[in-house]
Amino acid sequence: MVVGIVLAVLSIPSILSAVTDRRSPRVSAITVLIAGGLIVYALQKNPGRYSFENLPDVFVSVVADLLP
Repeated sequence: MVVGIVLAVLSIPSILSAVTDRRSPRVSAITVLIAGGLIVYALQKNPGRYSFENLPDVFVSVVADLLP
C-alpha cells in the first residue's frame, strides 16, 4: 500500500513535465498503473487493515519497521 502511494505521488512531476513539453507520458502512465495495482492488491488482501482512516498509521508502521 505504501509503495503504491509513494510511486503514484512520485510520478506526478513526471506526468506534468511530459505534458508541459508536449510529450506523451508513457513511462509515467505505466508507473501510475503499477501503483494503482499495488494499492488495489493491498486493499483486496487486507480489507480491514488498509482503509483511508488507517493510512497515517500504516505509513508510520512502515517507517518504524525500516528504521533501526
